[in-house]
Amino acid sequence: MECLFSSLTLITQNVDGLHQRAGSREVIELHGNVLRIKCSVEGAVVEDYDEGETPPCCPSCGAPLRPDVVWFGEMLPYDALEVASEATSRSDLFLSVGTSSLVYPAAALPFEALESGATLVEINPEETPLTPHADYCVRGPAGEALPQLVGALS
Repeated sequence: MECLFSSLTLITQNVDGLHQRAGSREVIELHGNVLRIKCSVEGAVVEDYDEGETPPCCPSCGAPLRPDVVWFGEMLPYDALEVASEATSRSDLFLSVGTSSLVYPAAALPFEALESGATLVEINPEETPLTPHADYCVRGPAGEALPQLVGALS
């Protein structure tokens, strides 16, 4: 199959590493990844720690370790949001897939894409606040709609 685009940046709110396991290479995780551990004070990802401790402690500062995910009420990681915004502003095509389009600041990304001149496609079973602004809407679950879309392009 001929490549239809020169690059793909995948911005996700998933925290389970699904996209990486599926083979995606350029993934921006807005809400972190539950498979990583970080220091609750320093915020640094920790690879090696004593798993026998409860709770496990940061080998650098002794603070408790926690999953590297964004919990309710926490800000998104600045770096991830900045990289996502930059990729969005460079996009020609922006697919908004399977999201309620209600939770900001992530919900602002499709509007940034529109402001930059991108074509906006919403793929979702239900209408969302983004629907009236989308250039194209595909109704259905992502697992069904995306393979059909790819099939139609090939």
